[in-house]
Amino acid sequence: MSIRSNRKEEHLDLAQKFYQNEKPNSFDKMHLVRPALPETKVDLRTIQTTMFGKKIAAPFFINAMTGGSRRSYLINKELGRIAKKTNIALALGSASILTKEPDLLDSFLIARQQDPDGALIANVNAKTSAEQAEKIVTELKADALQIHLNVVQEIAMPEGDRDFYWLDNLKELRQKVTVPIIIKEVGFGLDRDTIRSLKNEGFGFYDVAGSGGTNFAQIENARNTNNVSYLNNIGLPTVISSLMAAKEQVEFTVSGGVRSPLDVFKGLCLGGKFVGISNVFLQALIKHDADYLQNLIEEWQYELACLLAIYGQNDLSGLTKIDKYYDFSLKTIIDQLL
Repeated sequence: MSIRSNRKEEHLDLAQKFYQNEKPNSFDKMHLVRPALPETKVDLRTIQTTMFGKKIAAPFFINAMTGGSRRSYLINKELGRIAKKTNIALALGSASILTKEPDLLDSFLIARQQDPDGALIANVNAKTSAEQAEKIVTELKADALQIHLNVVQEIAMPEGDRDFYWLDNLKELRQKVTVPIIIKEVGFGLDRDTIRSLKNEGFGFYDVAGSGGTNFAQIENARNTNNVSYLNNIGLPTVISSLMAAKEQVEFTVSGGVRSPLDVFKGLCLGGKFVGISNVFLQALIKHDADYLQNLIEEWQYELACLLAIYGQNDLSGLTKIDKYYDFSLKTIIDQLL
């Protein structure tokens, strides 16, 4: 196994080691006001939507996790099959490894083979050339491309990059890649200035990927001989990053610490067009099996439809109008930054 593939395996192991199902985060400090008389009923059709031109059963999806190793081949095979059976979208982990090791394509392609007609999102780093990115998109028949911004992870990674002049390459990617591009953080949150800057360059879709879930500084620190644990807590909370994206009036996905259907619902109420879930679904698959994860996703779909009914909503269009209030500690951050 190559050094890059081995790193992918280590990431999977450490994501499992540090996983906390009930890890507190900013969603806990956000609350919604419900009508006691909602005049609704539970109906799965209320959560149906489209993603990059494809009909999906729910506005949440399996977000980027893995690819590029033997173990990730098996994981992506199951994730692709589950995405097809539950009719939700799937975002693959970073495929930038293919620019150095193209023989690992099958560990990504297997997901598309399992779900040939579903909504599939490819993922590359910000240094990937436009030609390489377009090749990956074509090979995977991807419907969109996530480009991840992972500066904190790279600094914490012992073999990580130290050159973060990425904007010129991002602009070239935007011009030449033929599918929609999603600018994505990896658990430290997109800030308002970055969103505004990229919006001015013509980028239209974002994945805020705030703090509160998988912490790649913590994961990389476990692989590092130097202690950089002080990086663990420098991310923007998911709720704050989502409010920043909403204020910039861009389309965005909410991700980072999503643990339950209520967190999904809150993400949609913050203005997220979609909500991405990674480690909760990954650990359900690893600790149990594919059938367990499929059942879990189907339960989340039903429970999300229940939440729409509880809050008096008959479709997804009015969720941002639901009244919200925040615990004092979160409200203080909102007042300072927004």
